[in-house]
Amino acid sequence: MKNALVIGAGPAGLMAADELARAGIHVVVADAKPSVGRKFLMAGKSGLNLTKAEPFDAFLTHYHEAAEPLRHMIEAFDSAAVQDWAQSLGQEVFTGSSGRVFPKVMKASPLLRAWLRHLGDLGVDIRTGWRWTGWDTAFHFETPSGSRTETPDATVLALGGASWARLGSDGAWTALFASKDLPLAPFKPANMGLKVDWSDHMAKHFGKPLKGIALIAGGQRVKAEAVLSQRGLEGGGIYAISRKVRDGAALHIDLQPNLSVDQIRTRLSKPRGKASLSNHLRKALRLDPVKQALLMEFARPLPDDLAPCLKALPIRHAGSRPMDEAISTAGGVPFDALTRDLMLNAAPGVFCAGEMLDWEAPTGGYLITGCLATGRWAGRSAARWLKG
Repeated sequence: MKNALVIGAGPAGLMAADELARAGIHVVVADAKPSVGRKFLMAGKSGLNLTKAEPFDAFLTHYHEAAEPLRHMIEAFDSAAVQDWAQSLGQEVFTGSSGRVFPKVMKASPLLRAWLRHLGDLGVDIRTGWRWTGWDTAFHFETPSGSRTETPDATVLALGGASWARLGSDGAWTALFASKDLPLAPFKPANMGLKVDWSDHMAKHFGKPLKGIALIAGGQRVKAEAVLSQRGLEGGGIYAISRKVRDGAALHIDLQPNLSVDQIRTRLSKPRGKASLSNHLRKALRLDPVKQALLMEFARPLPDDLAPCLKALPIRHAGSRPMDEAISTAGGVPFDALTRDLMLNAAPGVFCAGEMLDWEAPTGGYLITGCLATGRWAGRSAARWLKG
């Protein structure tokens, strides 16, 4: 029997192991952490968004420059296939009004437990606490019982990006790639919050959501929510435009996305009598206290004509939150260092998958789908390679 090694037990690594084992290959999965799927479990804390139900071409655009290199992999394991896979493990799914797909239990842990049982039935040997330390003609590890060496017939690397180091994605593997002069694209934060040095008056609004807004950056406009935190701006809307902002685009927020500039002017032109500006904004535009605070933070001294400001409030920020706080990262192994089957050109029999590849995607199901699809492709490719 042929032997395969998978390093990294996140969604991509487990999917690669699944495919290899189904092909009749003995699989060892090694992970540095004491338990597997830690980032996967964290992603499911607020509801595991597995994928998004939308037409394939629209789905693919969310992978930006990597859309074409990823096309055949995601086409082979698309949104519908992800849903079928989850249901094959006994996890019923549902599609929300936005098209996002979740397990009915809204958690990652039942799906992960079912998957691990399935992998155990296939004979997959999962070894935790195994940290990869070196690579020559064999793969070297530090383990709870000392140094160990593995000499597999094929290897799938699914080592993650460089965010959430405490969950296992610390990017330390890049040093081992550098020692072999393998090409790497520098890591950059993706799906991350923004640092803002708030004035003192904003403190009472920390933790509160900004609802009914649109975020605008670099020609991209997204209707979504954001959250004010002590550290800055976070939440789904911020993550959606973070790539544009990271790459230099200015950020504006439309506080009245359902009204035109002229409609806002008309409403504000009504006599306010003795009402304060705050009450006038509340009554004329239903502008809640959080939006009003944001307006005061970034628009003072207030202009006579508030309408343009309300439609495109310029947000002053101090850049991205640190990369380790980002949900994901861009950068990693470039596709031109790999074959179409995700095998390293410079290392026959070694395949790469998941977030360690140089691609990025927004939250909303695209990240997990990308990891599952590349893991599946790498596992199937390694199985084919082993069988000649």
